Amino acid sequence: MKPQENKMGVMPIGKLLISMSLPMMISMLVQALYNIVDSIFVAQVGEYAVRAISLAFPAQTLMIAVAVGTGVGINALLSKTLGQKDFDKANHIAANGIFIAIVCYILAALIGGFIAEPFMNSQTDVIEVRKYGISYLTICCVCSIGIFLQITFERLLQSTGKTLFTMITQGVGALINIILDPILIFGLFGAPRLEAAGAAIATVTGQIVAALLAIFFNLKFNPEIHIKFRGFSPNIHLIGQIYAVGAPSIIVQAIGSVMTYGMNLILSSFGIAQTVFGLYFKLQSFIFMPIFGLNNGMVPIIAYNYGAGHRDRVIQTLKSAIYYAVIIMLVGLVIMEVFPAQLLSMFNAKEELLAIGIPALRTICLSFIFAGYCIVVGSAFQALGNGIYSMIVSIARQLIVLLPVAYLLSLTKNVANIWWAFPIAELMSVAMSSYFLWRINKEVISKIK
Repeated sequence: MKPQENKMGVMPIGKLLISMSLPMMISMLVQALYNIVDSIFVAQVGEYAVRAISLAFPAQTLMIAVAVGTGVGINALLSKTLGQKDFDKANHIAANGIFIAIVCYILAALIGGFIAEPFMNSQTDVIEVRKYGISYLTICCVCSIGIFLQITFERLLQSTGKTLFTMITQGVGALINIILDPILIFGLFGAPRLEAAGAAIATVTGQIVAALLAIFFNLKFNPEIHIKFRGFSPNIHLIGQIYAVGAPSIIVQAIGSVMTYGMNLILSSFGIAQTVFGLYFKLQSFIFMPIFGLNNGMVPIIAYNYGAGHRDRVIQTLKSAIYYAVIIMLVGLVIMEVFPAQLLSMFNAKEELLAIGIPALRTICLSFIFAGYCIVVGSAFQALGNGIYSMIVSIARQLIVLLPVAYLLSLTKNVANIWWAFPIAELMSVAMSSYFLWRINKEVISKIK
């Protein structure tokens, strides 16, 4: 007996998008909260410890980019296949997705273990920063099995519309991280004082617990997908289909890591500006994470209805997601413009950091005006099987515009000028995103039947 029509094909779009996205938006907010709490605790160790975690960020996010991008490919292909009612193929996609996740973890652990020291040394001459960063990054890479399995099994749940379970897995993982942070960083209740390394251990522990929960929820509550490994062998064709959608997403996020690394190099001559840049990323995640949660709810809806031939539902989903994203980003803009000093003070910011940080937040957040629209449209490209458009926009924004402009502005020797590279780059991004949206509407959306 075949399963009944999935809710993504019949539920009213407004209600569906909210029901799919809200649990993930909440879980993403919790994720952002524990990232901020993580840095608040580390800031009590000292500014060098916070800077070290900031400098480790590009390598850490590069690893996560592979996990998330692979998950995007699995999610989009699974949702489209379920929309086509090809349940046998969906089961094979799930099995191959899990296989890929394990292979990616092994590579991340090996590469991360070897590059941590040279990576940190390339960004700073401060011995204390290097020491904190090497220990933090090594632990995050070598023990990254949790993040790869967590993301993969959460995408299996999302592809069938069971986003409530992903909220639980991410929420529990974040809670464990928050509880363990002060214990391991400061050595409470008889635990050793591990400082930055303690933050890393807390992070990977939370990820592993979240992964175990996601596996349990799939086996117990996701009957539309049957995971079988008896007689399993990798299917190169299916893996290729997964990465046809997922690879551009990986490249998009990897480019973000390259941009962050490049900015750290540009800011290295300004010392504490590296810390400001790192804290900005922690704070902006609290604004951007709900958008990513919205996207995670939107992508399977668009992919499912694309596969099922429901053009009107694809268009309505995209319009609604853009509307919600723009509102969220405008709220974030107001918060950063009005309360920059209060936000930075959460991280034990001293006078020198505030002097650089306040104008930095107020300038960079101007890019929020367009960012929500660009992020949603980019995810829609991926859901419709044209992730290459997202990749092109991201390359142009971050590598062709943002970094060169930031470098040129750094030649003025005034760090406040460098931050203007962000809104300048976002203007280009909105123009390119709109052009590609026009193209995909003409070439794909208008032909859905």
